[in-house]
Amino acid sequence: RSPTGMLSVVAGLLLAVAAGGRGSAAGGDQESPPGSRFVCTSLPLDAAGAGCPMPPVPMQGGALPPEEELKATVLQLRETVLQQKETIGSQREAIRELTGKLSRCESADGKSAAGTWKTELGKGKDTMGDLPRDPAQVIDQLSRTMQTLKDRLESLEHQLRANVSYAALPNDLREMLQRRLGDLERQLLSKVAELEDEKSLLHNETSAHRQKTETALNALLERVSELEKGNSAFKSPDEFKVSLPLRTNYLYGKIKKTLPELYAFTVCLWLRSSASPGIGTPFSYAVPGQANEIVLIEWGNNPIELLINDKVAQLPLFISDGKWHHICITWTTRDGMWEAFQDGEKLGTGENLAPWHPIKPGGVLILGQEQDTVGGRFDATQAFVGEMSQFNIWDRVLKAEDIMNIANCSTNMPGNIIPWVDNNVDVFGGATKWPVETCEERLLDL
Repeated sequence: RSPTGMLSVVAGLLLAVAAGGRGSAAGGDQESPPGSRFVCTSLPLDAAGAGCPMPPVPMQGGALPPEEELKATVLQLRETVLQQKETIGSQREAIRELTGKLSRCESADGKSAAGTWKTELGKGKDTMGDLPRDPAQVIDQLSRTMQTLKDRLESLEHQLRANVSYAALPNDLREMLQRRLGDLERQLLSKVAELEDEKSLLHNETSAHRQKTETALNALLERVSELEKGNSAFKSPDEFKVSLPLRTNYLYGKIKKTLPELYAFTVCLWLRSSASPGIGTPFSYAVPGQANEIVLIEWGNNPIELLINDKVAQLPLFISDGKWHHICITWTTRDGMWEAFQDGEKLGTGENLAPWHPIKPGGVLILGQEQDTVGGRFDATQAFVGEMSQFNIWDRVLKAEDIMNIANCSTNMPGNIIPWVDNNVDVFGGATKWPVETCEERLLDL
């Protein structure tokens, strides 16, 4: 066809659609009869208002002409529009129904609304389970539920214990139980072993405490016996001094008693010396394998030194002025802490002097000489020249106030390990014992 003809066809179709739309608008929601059809044919452009003639005869050959194809498409579109109108109508009805039901729910009381909602919308299904309820009722209900579950659980456990034997348990469960029992048995044995160790340790501590107590009692008994004898050449067993007037290798004093194993000690004594250079060795303690277990020495131009297990600490003491001085030295194996006192005043302290080394027992304690072997091989250049008295040793670190009281003559406190008594000191090589000045007289000499 010519372009003019095609335009005529399109114009005819538009007129037909417009006519269908006007019919629908005029009828409102009324629909066309199911059997009605719209037949359109081409019209000239100048004859748009004329009526529709009879449809042309279809073309031969089986294929629809373009006009028929367009007509079929328009029919499909119209059917789609009608279906959508029906859907919209039914949705409007549902909305009106739901709106009416909602209004009734809002106007009724809580119980009536809940019943209406369950009956009409839920159709018998309980949809009000999420509405708020009384908290007390909820808690009570939960409590009853939990109690019920607990009773059921106890019943099941009772039935399991009553009806299931160990032999009927599965192999895996039996093995697990055996492992658990084995673990419990090992834990029990371990605990028993720990208790046995604690018992043994307690027994050892008790034995050590008993031995220490017995040692102290024996020392006291010995001291009492010495005092009861009263056969000393001096007014009191401790009122004497040892005099070492020459620097030789054969004048010395010896303490008859030896030291036990010590983890701390305090050594105090009165000294008077004007020797130069250095006062020499006031005392030394040697054990097999270590000649310098404990040594106090001032040799040559060196300062006075304390040796523990051949380790050295220099002490800030000055006692070579020819006057009586009270000297105290404390030491503990814990961190090797030491203190030096002169005339009751602490002049120095330090640490790391043979830390964690216990003083060995069974050695020889010499006054006035430094030992190169146990009890011998003295060196004259290291000998003490002067006088000494009140040489006492304790197995602990004395308090500073106790040392001050001893130095100012306000207390007499003999050593619990080595006390200064006449029959405990022997002298050799020309060393002598003399009555000593009273403590007050020595104090006035300072």
